[in-house]
This record gives sequence, C-alpha cells and structure tokens, in this order.
Amino acid sequence: MMWEKAWVVDVEGNGATPPEIVEIALMEVVDLQPSGRAFHWLVKPERPISAAVTRIHGITDDDVDDAPSIDDIAEDIVRWTDRSVIIGHNVRVELDAIGRQIPEWKPSAAIDTLKLARAMRPGLDSYSLENLGATLGLSAEAERQTGLKHHSALFDVALTTLLFTTLLAPLDREGRDFRSREADILFKAQESFL
Repeated sequence: MMWEKAWVVDVEGNGATPPEIVEIALMEVVDLQPSGRAFHWLVKPERPISAAVTRIHGITDDDVDDAPSIDDIAEDIVRWTDRSVIIGHNVRVELDAIGRQIPEWKPSAAIDTLKLARAMRPGLDSYSLENLGATLGLSAEAERQTGLKHHSALFDVALTTLLFTTLLAPLDREGRDFRSREADILFKAQESFL
C-alpha cells in the first residue's frame, strides 16, 4: 500500500566528493498516476561544478549563479516529501545526497526502480535508466512531457515515473504491495536489524 502515494525524486550533482546538489526535481504519484504536483530547482552549490559532470548534465556554474542554495529550498523539500515514500532509479544516490545536505529529511520508504526492474524484467543487458527507457519504449514520452533529455532531473523524474507505473500497472494490489516492499531499500535495511 505504500506505493499508492509517493514522490519520485532525482538529483544532479556538482562532481565534488561528496557531491553537492545542483538540480533537484520532485513529482508526486498517486495510484500510479502523476497528481500534477511537481517541483524543480536549480541549486547553487558551495563548490564549483566540475567540467566532467557538466558534460553529462549540461549544467554550468553560470546556470546556477542566481539559483537558491540548498538551505533556501530545504524547508520546501521537507514540507513536501519528509516522512513520505520516495521513488528513484538507484534511489540510494538521492537518499545520500539529500540526506547529507538536509539532515532532518527522513523519507518513510525508498523504492528503487533499478531493483524493481531487475526483479520484473530479468535478462536485460543493462538496467540503466536510459536503457530501460529505450527498451520499454518510455523515453519518447518522457521527452514529450519535459522537452529535455537524459541527465536532466526533470527528464529523469518523468522517465522514472513512467518506468515505475509501467512495471506495477499489470499487477494486482497484492502484487504491487509485494514488489514495492521488495524494492524498498529502507525496509530491507530495517529488516536486517530484526
């Protein structure tokens, strides 16, 4: 039942160690449909954006020069997503990046579409978001919705939402509950302490 209302989350970083967030996108999903509530920010990091990651996501220091800091938007992120279920592709990255910069942010569950896809579509050559989008015919719809490409947080949130709904939609309620619980990396972490 935890999958019924959730926030799909994606972040892009500045390439530092540890990385700072330079872009974050959130999209609410209710009963496997986008609710229409979505948020997107460019974020000004304390350290510069490396040339290597600019080549991947296209965001430069000039792009974020007038952007808010993570402290400026932390209250909004916590208000919308704290104690909520989050969904992400390799969601550990979002958990670590947001949790490091907003320590009070604590989602109740973290469903990993990478784990979900591996369990429900075994045998693929790659489980990258880009490959899954192409294999399942979802990338064109994410591009139509956002006007963007891979490694934009907005595009990746749209594609992850499509991936999540495409994987769970054919299942009945019991199957959706089982698969989402199996892909919840926080549930698995709690279970290891029992």
